[in-house]
Amino acid sequence: MSTYKEIFGEKIKKGSADPSNPLEGQMWYNSTTGTLRARLNVAAAFASGGTIPVGSTWNGRAGTNTAALSHHGLYGPGPQPNDNKTFEYDGSTWTATGNCNQTMRLLGSSGVQTSAMAFCGGLNPNNPSFPPQLSNKTESYNGSSWTNETNYPTNQYGNSGAGVSETSTLSFGGEAPPGVFNTTKSYNGSSWTAEPAMNLGSYAVGGAGTETAALKTGRYDPVGPGTNQAEEFDGSSWTNVNASSNSRSNNFATGGIQTSAFSAGGYGPGSPSPKIAAAESYDGTNWASMANLANAGERGGSSLTTPSASALVWGGNPYPGTGISTEQYTAAYVGTETVTTS
Repeated sequence: MSTYKEIFGEKIKKGSADPSNPLEGQMWYNSTTGTLRARLNVAAAFASGGTIPVGSTWNGRAGTNTAALSHHGLYGPGPQPNDNKTFEYDGSTWTATGNCNQTMRLLGSSGVQTSAMAFCGGLNPNNPSFPPQLSNKTESYNGSSWTNETNYPTNQYGNSGAGVSETSTLSFGGEAPPGVFNTTKSYNGSSWTAEPAMNLGSYAVGGAGTETAALKTGRYDPVGPGTNQAEEFDGSSWTNVNASSNSRSNNFATGGIQTSAFSAGGYGPGSPSPKIAAAESYDGTNWASMANLANAGERGGSSLTTPSASALVWGGNPYPGTGISTEQYTAAYVGTETVTTS
């Protein structure tokens, strides 16, 4: 085995500060901090973030990795009724804020932490079993409180969503048993407008992007398996694009922008369908594997407007009960680290 000196031509140096421009693989001793330091290639990974105060699944989501919003859904621990809780995330800590007006699960959602939307979903607040009573309720969040908005045209649940504000929202797909929809509608802050339909109907799958640059991947259909089909919306039509690497349904999380999105978790193919931890990124053309989630699960929350390199996911349904974990993705990088024995 080669020694450090044989590789770099010198011994490990000692100094009172880190070098200003160290090479990859270089090591030194920092006498000020009393630590051995190195410039290392750090692998991509999902790492633990702040735990959400109560477990959640089938919840609404909005925001970025450092300003996320989790709302509605089923809250735990264990299988629990719908709730109207709302939590904000600042990159390290979840904080409870104004309650939602409706108690819904499996709803559509969009927006950022200070301008979010929630629409449709399953009701029956004291009965989490299926089939639920379906809703057409719509409400918006301004960073502190929820306001009722114009109802969605039909009662349904499992809508996917995209958009960056309550005045620029896109809803696509959904279900009203026994039918699965390929319909698309936009919301301008006062009314819902029909838009061109998707090529493949779906519900309870991932959405990302904006009202005029959206992405859908995965599919859930009661009479068929999940797929790896993906579609892009440009504001006037849906186009089939390269399929994702993994066939999945009930995506745990899909988020980001159309040209830098991610998809993670969900149910994989098989009978019974297994919950999977696989994650992948999309650059607007191709899909590529990311590090796996630490907790396989489905129907959780994710950042909707954060690029794939800093994806955030939380909650979901890793059995048993509902999830309290938050996972933050960091892409592979070359950085300075303290060398330890672990």
